[in-house]
Amino acid sequence: MAGLSEEEIRKRAYELWKAAGEPNGKMDKLWYEAEKELVAERSEQGEVPPGMTDNLPV
Repeated sequence: MAGLSEEEIRKRAYELWKAAGEPNGKMDKLWYEAEKELVAERSEQGEVPPGMTDNLPV
């Protein structure tokens, strides 16, 4: 499995930004939230490379 691409994260972050009402100055937070969601999804599917789940909530 390839790691997350920047494009995948960007698309999810954009979706989160739109859903949040397009707030100013929140893209860093939304970017990391998008990355966390994608890693969690892949983890559930058994697709995350070792070490990628170290920071996920238990």
